[in-house]
Amino acid sequence: MKRCRVKVCGVTSVADAQMISAAGADAIGLMFYSKSSRYVSIEQAAAIAKALPPFVASVGLFLDAEAAFVRDVLAQVPLTVLQFHGSESAAFCEQFHKPYIKAVGMLGVQAQALDDYMASHPKAQAFLVDSHAPGAAGGTGKTFDWQTLPKHTARPLILAGGLNPDNVAQAIQTTDIYAVDVSSGVESQAGIKDPAKVETFMRNVYRTL
Repeated sequence: MKRCRVKVCGVTSVADAQMISAAGADAIGLMFYSKSSRYVSIEQAAAIAKALPPFVASVGLFLDAEAAFVRDVLAQVPLTVLQFHGSESAAFCEQFHKPYIKAVGMLGVQAQALDDYMASHPKAQAFLVDSHAPGAAGGTGKTFDWQTLPKHTARPLILAGGLNPDNVAQAIQTTDIYAVDVSSGVESQAGIKDPAKVETFMRNVYRTL
C-alpha cells in the first residue's frame, strides 16, 4: 500500500507544530526567507524544531541564501532536511552535507525540462514541484496543470502550489505523487495554521489510501 507523505510548510509557532504533528503530518517547514510573511528567526525555528515528536521531520527552506547563513541556521536548529528554492547549484546545496530537496518552478515547464533539471542535481533527495515560474519564489497559492508531471521518476516528487483540503485528494489521485506540501491552504491567516483545515486536509489525504 502506497501512502502519500505530507509536509505542512510555513510553520511559525511551537503550538502549530505540535498540532500539525498530532494530526499526522510527516514534516513541517520552517521558512528562512526574510521576505516571506511566514519567516521565522533562528531562535523561533530552534524552539519549534526541538518541540517536534520523534519521526516528524523539520525542513529548513532557503532562497538564494548566503552559505554562511545556512551554516548559522544549522549550528542552532536541528534540521532534518534542507530545501532550496532559488538558483542554487548542486555544489552549493551539497556543501552542507545534509539531505536536500530542490524546488522546481513548473510554470511553462515540460517533462523533458524537468528531467534535465533533476539530472543537474544528482544528489538531491527529492524535488518539490511548485506552480511558480522557474527561478521565481514560490508561495503563490495557485495550482498548475498536474497532468504535466511524469508518473514515474528516478527520485521522488513533492507536489506544492495551491493545495487545500478540497483538492488534495484529486491531486494525489491525478499524480500518484510521493508527497504533498501545503501552507496557505490550511491557514486562517498568513503563518497561522487552522486546526480544522489541517485535520480535514489530513483526512482527505488518507482517503486516497
